[in-house]
Amino acid sequence: MADLLQEHCITPVNENCEVICWGCGLRLLIRSHSPIFKCGWCGAVTNQNARKHECEYFWLRRWRDRCFVCVLLAFMAFVICGGVWAVCPVVFSISYSCGIFHSIVTSILSVTTLYTFITAAFGCAGTPPSILWGSYPTVGKDHLENYTFCQYCSKPKSPRTHHCRSCGKCIQDMDHHCPFIGNCVGAGNHRHFIAFLISAAISMIYVAFVCTYAGLHVWPSLSYRSHVNGYNSNMALRALKEIIFALLRSAVLLSARGLVLVYLFVSSVSVELGLSVLLWQQLCYIYEGKTYLSHLSSRGNNNVGERGCQNLSRFFGCPYYFPRFLPNFQKIHKK
Repeated sequence: MADLLQEHCITPVNENCEVICWGCGLRLLIRSHSPIFKCGWCGAVTNQNARKHECEYFWLRRWRDRCFVCVLLAFMAFVICGGVWAVCPVVFSISYSCGIFHSIVTSILSVTTLYTFITAAFGCAGTPPSILWGSYPTVGKDHLENYTFCQYCSKPKSPRTHHCRSCGKCIQDMDHHCPFIGNCVGAGNHRHFIAFLISAAISMIYVAFVCTYAGLHVWPSLSYRSHVNGYNSNMALRALKEIIFALLRSAVLLSARGLVLVYLFVSSVSVELGLSVLLWQQLCYIYEGKTYLSHLSSRGNNNVGERGCQNLSRFFGCPYYFPRFLPNFQKIHKK
């Protein structure tokens, strides 16, 4: 055992102290002022300054997540039910075939959005795999490479695993904790979360389109108090102001169906902007082969990982990267 310790000693023995590696149980000699060290046998990383901080507001975070989930479910239910009530009679009155097409598209988008939301919100975000640790005969060479010890869960934690204080557990390949789904986004539900963003974004675009189409048929006729003649800039500004005031005057005469259409249009455009930004950010991280947390931890680090569309293909479960089947024009040009 003494020969083994000498072989896998990490630092020279100068004012050293003896500690026990949590990963394999071997005794290590390290410098007395080294708070963080790595075992030369199993590869486990020990942080002697790591402390467990009790979360005093854990229950408050859980209630916050539940409230966000309930509000989001209520909003989706209102968009679906309100859209059916406000749009369907108008569309069917214009054309029966258009009404059938609208009903089919609405059903597909509604089911897809609700299904992806439920799987992302109530599915497992990613449980780290169980791994043997604690004793030297069991733990092999580099078996716990760059693993750390989670003070909250009292078990090993891989480099891509993070402990979420809102969920109270470790999440594998954790991207972030999303209060709107009341769950973490990790290895287990990241695809469902991206699918939910895509489905919700397409749904909001469709809602804005059909609300505009139906609103043009139910909006009261505009009454202008003055007529503007001319084509200079002042006349154009006066004409624009007259149109805006005419719209506001006619909005007072809107029916309940028209008011619902206006609300659905404004809310869908607003939500679409937020979803587009979040979806673009997520796809950029996937393209770079990162998660949001790994992006934060790699700031200031010049080591850039492999990036490319092959990361997107692997993420969405495509076994082959389709550009590999296309001709390489650079090689053809060189020949």
